[in-house]
Amino acid sequence: MNPSLPLADVCAIDFGTSNSAVALAGAPGEGIRLVPLEGDAVTMPTAVFYLAEGPETEGPPRAFGRAAVAAYVEGLDGRLMRSMKSVLGSTLAEQRTDVGAGRSVAYVDVIAGYLLHLKRRAEVAAGGPLRRVVMGRPVRFVDDDDARDAQAQATLAEAARRVGFESVAFEFEPIAAAFDFEQACTREERVLVADIGGGTSDFCIVRVGPGRQARPDRSDDLLAHHGVHIAGTDFDRHLELATVLRPLGYGALGPSVAGSTPREVPSKVYFDLATWHLINTVYSPQRVLELRGMKGFYADVAQHRRLMTVLEERLGHDLAARAEAAKIGLSDAREGEVLSIDLSLIERGLAATLSDAQCQAALAADIARIVEAADETLRLANLPRGAIDAIYFTGGSTGLRRLTDALCRRFPQARAVSGERFASVATGLGLTARRRFA
Repeated sequence: MNPSLPLADVCAIDFGTSNSAVALAGAPGEGIRLVPLEGDAVTMPTAVFYLAEGPETEGPPRAFGRAAVAAYVEGLDGRLMRSMKSVLGSTLAEQRTDVGAGRSVAYVDVIAGYLLHLKRRAEVAAGGPLRRVVMGRPVRFVDDDDARDAQAQATLAEAARRVGFESVAFEFEPIAAAFDFEQACTREERVLVADIGGGTSDFCIVRVGPGRQARPDRSDDLLAHHGVHIAGTDFDRHLELATVLRPLGYGALGPSVAGSTPREVPSKVYFDLATWHLINTVYSPQRVLELRGMKGFYADVAQHRRLMTVLEERLGHDLAARAEAAKIGLSDAREGEVLSIDLSLIERGLAATLSDAQCQAALAADIARIVEAADETLRLANLPRGAIDAIYFTGGSTGLRRLTDALCRRFPQARAVSGERFASVATGLGLTARRRFA
C-alpha cells in the first residue's frame, strides 16, 4: 500500500466477545478489504493461550485465536483466556490473574496483547504501519450504569493507544452493520439492525439508501439505538446449566437431615463453570479444597465425584465448548430431534441431552428480553411498527433460529436479510473509518 495515500495508516477493528476481524479502509473508490488473520480466514476467535513454559518476548509466551484454542484442546500446560471483552467496565479489568509458572498479568494487558497481534497482522496486509483506528463498541458495555460504560470504552481506547494507535475513534457496532447493509440498497429505506454477538444484543434503526452513502455526516440518519448485555455467552451458560452440569449436581438436592426438607446443593461453582472468564477461578487450590469438603452436601455422591473430576482435571472450558457446540447443532437439527452431549471425558458412558423443548425453556427469558430491546429501539425512534422496511441480522448468535424467528414475528412486514455474521460489522467499521479519517 502506498504510504502517501491519506488512508494508508487507517484500519478498523471489530473486537468481539467471541470473534474479531480487521478491515483496511483503503483509498476512496476502493472496496473495504478484510485482513486475513489466520491463513485465509478473515475472522479469528477472541482467544489467548498463555503457555506455562517458553521464553518471554514482550510478555509471557502466548498463542492467539485458533492456535490458542488448539493449544488448550491439545492439553498444553497453560491458561486459556476467552471473552476478554466481558471484563471491560468491571473491577476485573485492572486486576491481575495467574497465567502459570509464577507469572501474572492484568486483564487489560491480555486485551492489549490481543489487539497488538491483530494490529501486526493488519500491518502485514497493509504493507506499512497503522496509526489510526475505528473500533467497534456495543451500544452498552454495561447495562444501566453510564459511568462504568464510559470507563469500559476508556479502557479499550487506552489498550489501543498502548499498542501504537495514535488516533482512536469508536462506532456503535450495529450502526457499522447498517452501513454494510446500505452498500446493496437500491432505494431509501429504514433498517432495523439486529447485531447479536457473544456478549451483547444491539439494535439500531438507520435511514439508508444510495443517495446517503457519500454524506460525511450521517448523524441525522441514525433514528435510535439500544442494547442489552445478553447474547451468545448467556445462551451458552444457560444451556450448559440446563444440560451438561446437571449430572455434576447443578439443581440437585442434598440429603435429608433428621427428616428436614432437603436443600439444593450450593450453586455458585456451577455458575462459575458456565462463565468463560470465571472458569479458571474454580481451579485454585483453596477453592478445590473447599469444594472437596462439601461431599456431604450431596445426596448423590456420584454428582460430587464428577464435579471434582472436572475441577481436578480442569475440564471446565471443554464442557463449555460442548454446550456451545450443542446449541449450534440444535439450530441445524430436524424438528423434534434430541442431541446427545458426550461427557465420557468425566465418566465412561456419561452423557447429557438437549432437546428443542429444553432449549426453549432455557432461553425463553433471554430471547424475550432481546425482543423487548428491539421494541424499545422502535419506541425511541418514535416510529410505528410498520415503518421498518428490513431487519438486518448480523453477529454470531443470529444463527440461533429460535431467536431470529422471534424477531421476525415481531416485525412481520419487514423483510429479513442476513449479513456475514462475523464480518458485516468489520466491513461497516471500515466504511466508517474511511468517512471519518478521509
